[in-house]
Amino acid sequence: MNAKVLIRVLIALGVIAGAFLLSSADGPAFTEQSKAYYLSPAQADFIRPGLVIKITKAEIGADGTLKAWYKITDPKGIPLDRDGIYTPGAVSVSLIAARIPKGEPQYLAYTTRVQTSPITGASATQAGTDSGGRHDKIADGEYLYTFGVKLPAGFDRTVTHSIGAYGSRDLREFDLDRQFDDDVFSFVPDGSAVKTVRDVIRTATCNKCHHSMGFHGGSRKTMELCVLCHQPQTWDPDTVNTVDLPVMIHKIHMGANLPSVKKGKKYVIIGNAQSVNDYSKIVFPADARNCRACHETDKGATQAANVNRANRDACGACHDDVNFATGEGHVDLPQVTDSQCAGCHVPKGELEFDASIQGAHTIPNLSASLPGVVFQILAVDGAGPGKMPTVTFTVKDKAGKPIKIADMPRLNLRLAGPASDYTSFLVAEDVRKAEGATDGRYYWTFQTPLPADASGTFVVTMDGRQTMKLLEGTKKEVTATDAGENKFFYFSVDGSKVAPRRATVAPAKCNACHTALPLVIHGGSYSTTEMCVVCHYPARVSGTGAAAESVDFRTMIHKIHRGAGLTRGYKIGANYDFSNVGYPGILKNCTACHVNNGEQLPVKGVLPASNPKGPVNPLPPTAAACLACHDTVAAASHALANTTKQGESCVTCHGPSADFSVNKVHAW
Repeated sequence: MNAKVLIRVLIALGVIAGAFLLSSADGPAFTEQSKAYYLSPAQADFIRPGLVIKITKAEIGADGTLKAWYKITDPKGIPLDRDGIYTPGAVSVSLIAARIPKGEPQYLAYTTRVQTSPITGASATQAGTDSGGRHDKIADGEYLYTFGVKLPAGFDRTVTHSIGAYGSRDLREFDLDRQFDDDVFSFVPDGSAVKTVRDVIRTATCNKCHHSMGFHGGSRKTMELCVLCHQPQTWDPDTVNTVDLPVMIHKIHMGANLPSVKKGKKYVIIGNAQSVNDYSKIVFPADARNCRACHETDKGATQAANVNRANRDACGACHDDVNFATGEGHVDLPQVTDSQCAGCHVPKGELEFDASIQGAHTIPNLSASLPGVVFQILAVDGAGPGKMPTVTFTVKDKAGKPIKIADMPRLNLRLAGPASDYTSFLVAEDVRKAEGATDGRYYWTFQTPLPADASGTFVVTMDGRQTMKLLEGTKKEVTATDAGENKFFYFSVDGSKVAPRRATVAPAKCNACHTALPLVIHGGSYSTTEMCVVCHYPARVSGTGAAAESVDFRTMIHKIHRGAGLTRGYKIGANYDFSNVGYPGILKNCTACHVNNGEQLPVKGVLPASNPKGPVNPLPPTAAACLACHDTVAAASHALANTTKQGESCVTCHGPSADFSVNKVHAW
């Protein structure tokens, strides 16, 4: 038995006492989304999963020698051994050093490398990790890193310097994958306070979609670290594209909608080991004109107002058909510096759609000048099996002024049920000719009766919109859709207690990525998932014959978000092919969409779903959700083998307390 194994055995047996064996009950707990959550107390005490890197101090010697002190611990603050001898999992830590030159907004790195392209022969000096440095152990979990690079004589001691550390802890032998963390420590060498920073967008904003940022193999997790290397100093010699963060991130998120890409070019970055990263097919899940989807002002970034500062790099990243040197695409005005950008592109002008930054990015359907459409369903009367209910409703603008519904291009009431799980009974009626009263109320009696055997809870929903011209009569005139938020009225058809539709997902979860859900579906009339499930009921199929495809909500949404990971793709009709969709977050993170434990088993009162292209049709309720992502024949066979005339037995193995619970098998 070698020394490393022997020491681990001794630790596991409790022979080596002290800080290393603090109870797993101490400190922060892991959530059900983490694999570490499912360790036994003994396993957790031995492995102590997780990784926290913290830089505590930095100093620069008279000869330019740069040193940084750092700690590595588990999430409870207990020290870890970098070599992985006294604690499981070796920890690899790399460091970066950079400064913000006087008068400059971005970093310039001391730690660099020269990358020569085998394609163009060009060489680029790129910011990167220090090489040739030395790690010395100071105490348990505490280390001193002496950089290989030395700072040049006469370096500016009055500007902000930052040390970045990122690392990984390898726990794959315990089926816990690698653990990652990073940290940034800023200081001014002359001892004065740090005043100049680079703090435009916070990591929490990125993680609305990305959940747990982890690029370059997973170890770079924060914006604070990203900005040390991704600045104007660094470019790709293979494609001659900069990887300066404001340019690169704007271009990646514009992706397929870049003017250059629409003209047939590609946006590519060739990275480490000549890896080709083609972002030309990226489709941003929100309207890219909504700058504040990323530039949030409520996440604490001290420079969040940078979104209101025009400059050629950031603006030209999205508008890459503009040639600032010649003026092409820029009303024929050359712009050789950024000094005059703010003259035309003020933060906010007098009108929407003007040359101001906010005006130029106005999304018509979200215009502040829209009067708004506000629905209310006040009552449903005369409901019962075989009867035609009468609905009382109002339609007003945001100011409370009644809207003349006869002039609206769309106004619908829908009748569906039962709410436990919707069937093919779905009535949609145009109610623009509804009878009105002097108090602004309207009345509509459905032309189709409820089913003769109707029971339980049914629902009436409301959707509609106006079409408005903004800046009418000017050369900036645009047409906008002014849609009302969907409304719902649940009612009993048999005197039983009203039981609204269960909520397993929520619009707020959708809007974390999509920002404004109505902008991305069905022309803007549908704003809530509660509305989606009324039409996308289990038996719903789009198309016929070979083109038939399930549009059951759980099936459709899982398949769309799984996209490129599906084995057989997913296509609705001729125009909607989701087979190349790349999900920006962690697909196993079920709670990114689900609420109220909606992903858990068992499912109750849920109907089977049509599955015209699958090996099993129809699909039982649980299989309909699971096989939407796990769409192999083997997975379908597994589900079928565990389904009898008595129903599905999925909960036996995949229930909340089972060995293969939904949360456990999706943990990351």
